[in-house]
Amino acid sequence: MSVPAAHARLEPFRLRGANFNLLVLRLLDPRPEAVIPALADQFRRAPGFLRFAPLVIGLDDLEGGGQGVDFVTLAAELRRIEITPIGTVGGSPELRAAAQGAGLPPLRTAGGKEEAVPLAPAQNAPPPPVTEPALSASHAPVEGARPTMVIDHAVRAGQRIWAQGADLIVNGTVNPGAEVIADGNLHVYGHLRGRAIAGGADNLDARVFALNFDPELVSIAGYYAVRDGLADAPIGKAVQVRLVGENMRFDRLG
Repeated sequence: MSVPAAHARLEPFRLRGANFNLLVLRLLDPRPEAVIPALADQFRRAPGFLRFAPLVIGLDDLEGGGQGVDFVTLAAELRRIEITPIGTVGGSPELRAAAQGAGLPPLRTAGGKEEAVPLAPAQNAPPPPVTEPALSASHAPVEGARPTMVIDHAVRAGQRIWAQGADLIVNGTVNPGAEVIADGNLHVYGHLRGRAIAGGADNLDARVFALNFDPELVSIAGYYAVRDGLADAPIGKAVQVRLVGENMRFDRLG
């Protein structure tokens, strides 16, 4: 049976590099029984923030090289609490090899050099479960860097908007369950009730501005606070959020 000319292609797929906004779980303790309960507690305090999120495991902060990490158990326990580990960064060649044997390949940052990983016998790691995403994500495609992305409507629960390589301005409410992400600064000219993430590309100088500040979660360059931890913030007021060292500061505007 011949293939109609309109559907014929020279190749069945194409591969291209891309950058993604990923969370890094920097391991300070190699024991899954210590890491998972603490992470699950954060998960309960910010429901929806980490659910089915792709996560990279950082290995550089483990004392003594982190020998003896049980990557099979760690990956299985992360999936059990609905977090999806996709690989590792950093660590010694031996540690990266152990992780790769558990189905967690080494990743490299954009522009980084490929690192050799010695072969290791594969552990009996179960394949990751196929899950439907909890929320329908709305990523705004960006070809190259853009100075500012402007959204002239409210962001509904379940929506995610990411200003890649740009500032983000939202002229409307960010509703509970919605997520707005900017690699630069984030401005919300309305009620901020969802999750707000600025400095998505490790920009420590990024800031969050909101006319009515009442978020489920606010984050700058990986440092974040959930609603329970905002007791000292001026909730319901016009606020600027910025980092001072590793501490998040909340200043009233006007």
